[in-house]
Amino acid sequence: MNTNPATIRKGRKFEQVLEGARDIFLRDGFEGANVDDIARTAGVSKATLYSYFPDKRLLFIEVFRQECDRQTLAALDQIDLGAPVAEVLRQAAGHMVASFLCEFNQAVFRICVAESDRFPELGAAFYRSGPRRLHDELAGFLAGVDGQGEVAIPDAALAADQFIELCKADLYLRHLLRIDDRFSPEEIARVIDGAVATFMARYGVRT
Repeated sequence: MNTNPATIRKGRKFEQVLEGARDIFLRDGFEGANVDDIARTAGVSKATLYSYFPDKRLLFIEVFRQECDRQTLAALDQIDLGAPVAEVLRQAAGHMVASFLCEFNQAVFRICVAESDRFPELGAAFYRSGPRRLHDELAGFLAGVDGQGEVAIPDAALAADQFIELCKADLYLRHLLRIDDRFSPEEIARVIDGAVATFMARYGVRT
């Protein structure tokens, strides 16, 4: 695929192409992914693949963006934003830890880091679709509950980043570095409970 600026064109087999590309990118990485393999896995011709995605980078970015959309919408649909702040954070932490430990998300992260020198736009796209979107959603919630009686948060943007990092304690790096690939419910609950307790100890309003 060429490296000139290009745009995505959708068609009847668009989702089919994305599913095939997802499998190949995870198996072979960004640079190693072969257009023939993607087309074969997707069950489309190379001509169809090229007509949708003239640039492999566009295809890679779209695969990840759609996965981020799916995960974000699923989480927002399941979190009760009307619950007490600590409970909302607990629910959000559960989704975040699951996302951080998701093999697909970690594989995409590894690919972006590996290709960052040659294709810095991949990292920028990863940041916009994943970490930045998570930050914005959480910061918006925290700004909305600030001063409502449960928490006092003078800098919602910083507080959002802090809570996200708390949810990465212990398990995330062990999984990213392939030290461990399975964690018990107790290990996951320990991280979630610790993140909420630490955050509320800093920002919770004592009555």
